[in-house]
Amino acid sequence: MRVVIATVQVPFVYGGAEIHAAELNKALLSQGHESEIVTIPFQYSPSERILDSMLISRLLDLSHSNGQKIDRLIALKFPAYLIPHHSKVIWLLHQHRQAYELWGTRYGDLEVHPNGMQIRNSIIQADNKVFAESRAIFGNSQNVVNRLKKFNRVQADPLYHPPQNAELFHCQSEEGYFFYPSRINPSKRQDLVIEALGKTKNPVKVIFAGQVEGDYFKELEAKIEKLGLEQRVLFLGKITEQEKINYYSKALAVIYPPYEEDYGYITLEGMLSSKPIVTCQDSGGPLEFVRDRETGLIAQPNAENLAAAIDELWENRQWSEKLGKAAYSYYQSLGINWKNVVKKLLA
Repeated sequence: MRVVIATVQVPFVYGGAEIHAAELNKALLSQGHESEIVTIPFQYSPSERILDSMLISRLLDLSHSNGQKIDRLIALKFPAYLIPHHSKVIWLLHQHRQAYELWGTRYGDLEVHPNGMQIRNSIIQADNKVFAESRAIFGNSQNVVNRLKKFNRVQADPLYHPPQNAELFHCQSEEGYFFYPSRINPSKRQDLVIEALGKTKNPVKVIFAGQVEGDYFKELEAKIEKLGLEQRVLFLGKITEQEKINYYSKALAVIYPPYEEDYGYITLEGMLSSKPIVTCQDSGGPLEFVRDRETGLIAQPNAENLAAAIDELWENRQWSEKLGKAAYSYYQSLGINWKNVVKKLLA
């Protein structure tokens, strides 16, 4: 089958969505299909550019290439899933979140613009139309599926997939730190982790890794200085895949408390590394895998409760190791694999 994977990317920003598309492409090719990724540059500022991107997507013709029919379009993200196609399947990573669950929260920005409501309405109307014309719709997590039902009254199924290089993650003896690899972004709430560190009873160390976005990092630096945490916080910046795997393997635990995450590779990567995951009650995707006090800890989303969870693992190293082993076993029991993903997307 000839397959196009349609997605978008903000220039100079590379993260889980880009890895997702690349891994899907690799899986399709390995199973004997012809596959290509078509990526549309996406800009959301000024907000009017969102409408331009929607129009660009709607005008694209990916029904044929060089005179040959494209059998299946697999669309991943807004607004790429607006591309028309006779056999389109949407495997939704997320919609334009500022128009949905982030609207009216501290993590949203669309509503502050004079035409924000108009743009939001245009997005929702376009989404509802394109969902109705799609052959099938999946979400990459139950959290994404729940949003579709809540905001668009669309029924979909979750379709889980393994993280990149799943077979390479492993566990070594812990070296006394919590690990948090992610884009440095307000919705990932590195600030909450730093505030929690300021309230721990123990000299806990956290190692952060990931690409910095905007001025948020300056806020984090100021908070670290104010709380006197310079010796307990380390920012590695962007690291290699092998370095990331190595840091996972030697961590005491993985900390991952984002706000309303879609899926979250970090949860699965931590589980594959036999490490317990510390997350929050409003973290979204991670809650589909973390079982409180069985494979990790689920804290209330405030510094005091997160600090208590961190302290508990720091003070009970054998228990932390036990939780990590249980996390690995639970992941293995889920049967997450690319063969199943490809079968469902091409059905």
